[in-house]
Amino acid sequence: MRAGTVAELWRYPVKSMGGEQVASSAVDDRALHGDRTWAVRDLRLDAITTARRLPDLLRCTARYVAEPPSGVGPGDVADVEVTFPDGTQAATDDRARLDARLTELVGTPVALVPLPPRDDKAAYRGVAASQRDLRQQFGLADDEPLPDLSVFPLAKLAELTRYATPVGLFADAYPLHVVTTSSLRVVAEHGGDADVRRFRPNVVVDGAPDGLAEQAWLGGALTAGGLGARVEIPTIRCTVPLREQAGVPADPEAVRAVARAADRCLGVYADITAPGSVRVGDPVEVDPPRDRGAAAASLGRLAERARRRAVRAGQRALPR
Repeated sequence: MRAGTVAELWRYPVKSMGGEQVASSAVDDRALHGDRTWAVRDLRLDAITTARRLPDLLRCTARYVAEPPSGVGPGDVADVEVTFPDGTQAATDDRARLDARLTELVGTPVALVPLPPRDDKAAYRGVAASQRDLRQQFGLADDEPLPDLSVFPLAKLAELTRYATPVGLFADAYPLHVVTTSSLRVVAEHGGDADVRRFRPNVVVDGAPDGLAEQAWLGGALTAGGLGARVEIPTIRCTVPLREQAGVPADPEAVRAVARAADRCLGVYADITAPGSVRVGDPVEVDPPRDRGAAAASLGRLAERARRRAVRAGQRALPR
């Protein structure tokens, strides 16, 4: 079915910093061309970190010094330039100065690091999760329930328990993040600022029906231009959308609006199934998940309930 058209395309040269809008992009099996090829490493924790832990990173923006050549990715990246909140700039051709400025900004020793080769799995190592850490990242009080992470497949949760990001990728969970303008309107209708930059999508789709349109695409196949993807899970929102970002003021109502309207989920994550190219204005089509029949659906529901119970039990077992 026709789901709309590509209204905006975004890539983020540095994870957790403001990104670049592009008119078109090649897409390989990893991500949009040049998306998240750098990240910030917390030198005390010896791990890749994010704006969930160091929110001042969101006040920076990053751009490529020159359009990155074809093939950039794990182990092969292009130089970027970071613009700091005061308007000053530093680039990766002077990493010592750049790292010093970042350390000054966030208040803890950090360094900007390139996307490691896929076989250097130790470089993707994350920080052991705890209940306190989850509450901090999702803005939850001690008496509130932990976020429901049972939308994630068990294999993906296992990967993200061991590594800060998927190996070969500096995105939080999946290669593509898709948001519709209809979902952004829902945020606005519930009292939150719906500036698209708060939600950090790769692909913004316009023309979808009113409401949280992309939630109906879960499990389906999406095509946009020459790109093919499988819509995997809804995007659970942490505290990032409420934070001050470059050009975007802080707005606690943004996350509250998502919680009220969409149970903390806005947008969807997708896996790339057919690399290709995509441009603004391309039609977006979605093939919904096929009906598996009553017996298969019943078994699927039983398996889903068991999986959710396992995930919730795992969360309760996390150290406090």
